[in-house]
Amino acid sequence: MRAPALKNWVTLSCFLKDHTKTSQMKFNIGLLLSAIFLMVLPGFIMPEKSIPRLGIIAPLDQDSLIYASGFRMLGESVGRMLSPSLTEEQFQLNLARIKKARCKVLLCNIFFPGRIKIAGPDVNEEQVLSYADTVLSRAKKAGMRFIILGSGGARRIPQGYDVKKAQADFVLLCRKLAMIAKQYNIMIALESLEATETNFLITLQSAAEVVRAVGHPNFKLNADIFHMMREGEPPQSIVDAANILVYCEIAEKQNRSLPGVEGDDFKPWLRALRKAKYKGYIFIEGNTGNPVNDMPLSFKYLTRQLEEVYAE
Repeated sequence: MRAPALKNWVTLSCFLKDHTKTSQMKFNIGLLLSAIFLMVLPGFIMPEKSIPRLGIIAPLDQDSLIYASGFRMLGESVGRMLSPSLTEEQFQLNLARIKKARCKVLLCNIFFPGRIKIAGPDVNEEQVLSYADTVLSRAKKAGMRFIILGSGGARRIPQGYDVKKAQADFVLLCRKLAMIAKQYNIMIALESLEATETNFLITLQSAAEVVRAVGHPNFKLNADIFHMMREGEPPQSIVDAANILVYCEIAEKQNRSLPGVEGDDFKPWLRALRKAKYKGYIFIEGNTGNPVNDMPLSFKYLTRQLEEVYAE
């Protein structure tokens, strides 16, 4: 029982001791008792602020470990789960595994493989849209809500290529992708990457510009805190993009380890999410050589930092 509730019960005990002589007083005591009972119901007194829900990007094979670690959602990859390169039989096997999983498979990342260009002079639009239609239709069948558009190789542009033209063409292509996503009720979340992964849209601010230019409800923004830290982008960029932010990813800066392994302090970025009134998901996307140890550690570590920030 919380301290304020305990205090109320102590007060009630004193009241009962001194006032039990008349039927009218007993009636009043009943009313008071009912009122205090309502006050101590969970969440009635000083309800705690909800924190973003945590998930993790990991192979579906690790579903049981992920669930035991505290997570209730996981993310997979398009290549393993939904890709047109998978036969229908292979996809149906994946679909059965997804439906049996203890964790909800909420999303897939790595929308496009590097061989399918989505930016620059070598884009085959018909190929891109046909591929996307298969992926997004399969995502709907699997009950997923998000497809994450990072795909650093697919969006890398030639050295010296006109960035403004690349961005303008990319916006037009993404509008068409968004229209397909709407048909299947899937949200595409555009991810800013870092310079080691691509040379196009390497800040959250630049990715936000594209999302706003696309202007479609099924095409929004993914704030990847790991990439932001690696590029030295300030947490304020999250606040500035608050109205288009639907998804968030996180990992530790140095080795992309799971939160807690090296002890990174994420609170400045978490405060930015709170300031942005972010109510979506935070998915851990990192590396681990010891998932049995690192996954439960990470869930507890990041939950603790979130609770500290949202209690401030």
